[in-house]
Amino acid sequence: MRAPAFWAGGGGILPLLLSPIAALYAQATARRVAQPGWNAPVPVICCGNATAGGAGKTTLASDIAARLERAGTAAHVLLRGYGGRLKGPVRVDPTLHKAADVGDEALILAALHPTWVSADREAGARAAIAAGAQAIVMDDGLQNPGLAKDLSLLTIDGSYGFGNGRIIPAGPLREPVSAAAGRCQAAVLIGEDEVGALASLPPALPVLRGRLAPGADAAAMSGRSVFAFCGIANPGKFFATLVESGAQIAGRATFADHYPYDEGDMEALLKEATALRATPVTTRKDFVRIPEKFRAAVSVVTVTLEWEDPEAVDALLARTVGTSKALETA
Repeated sequence: MRAPAFWAGGGGILPLLLSPIAALYAQATARRVAQPGWNAPVPVICCGNATAGGAGKTTLASDIAARLERAGTAAHVLLRGYGGRLKGPVRVDPTLHKAADVGDEALILAALHPTWVSADREAGARAAIAAGAQAIVMDDGLQNPGLAKDLSLLTIDGSYGFGNGRIIPAGPLREPVSAAAGRCQAAVLIGEDEVGALASLPPALPVLRGRLAPGADAAAMSGRSVFAFCGIANPGKFFATLVESGAQIAGRATFADHYPYDEGDMEALLKEATALRATPVTTRKDFVRIPEKFRAAVSVVTVTLEWEDPEAVDALLARTVGTSKALETA
């Protein structure tokens, strides 16, 4: 689904008409998150957000897992597997599973880290720990009470912030910002704070700042004419990455987040790219949803997370892992 335009901000009567339903949604979320979760014997780090849709959680989770791995901690990533049919717990194998099985984010993460999908987060964590996980990094799950978290990071897309500040369905918020931030030990702002999102946070909440930078593969796009297409929550971020890479965007197409491309879609997209004499290019998240027979014709541009103060991130993780009784006694 595409997010309604009024979620991004502005007035109008529709958010007001939806406010009674939004109040019920907020009450239900509050009751759910108040439930106690399982206290795992290893640190649990949650990369969550307050809004529906992408804020950079998957990129953040991968970065956190990589930092833990470099520090000698065997980190496993755990997520629901949105868009996949498997309820889990199952360890994701990119050579066996498809996006229709485990979702696109899981495939991306599994290519880099041990990754599990599980609708039941406790069951997923138990499976990961049995397989050797010394830390669990959750991609999403701030509003899921199944696991007690040792460190929760509130991920914020600087270009979108908290939208119109209203609760679903009147706006993009899963819960009030104050409630989400109150369960977090730090916020992670990705990109510049273009919409004043930080003003909604508690003044005492630490803010870690980073930006999405083009990956190593982006250099190949410099000076090339490209036809860019994607089905992600914020397509503008992908187009901005291409521009930063030096690509010349001859045409573009956008789809709903997690859009499942079929053969007809790909034939039409490749035909348009050919007409423009441009290289078809997409995101890594979209690439895993393309039918395999078309993948050789499409280039991918990835992103990495560049921190303003990477030492502060490492210090926060070290404190979190260092306070784990399981690791202290291992």
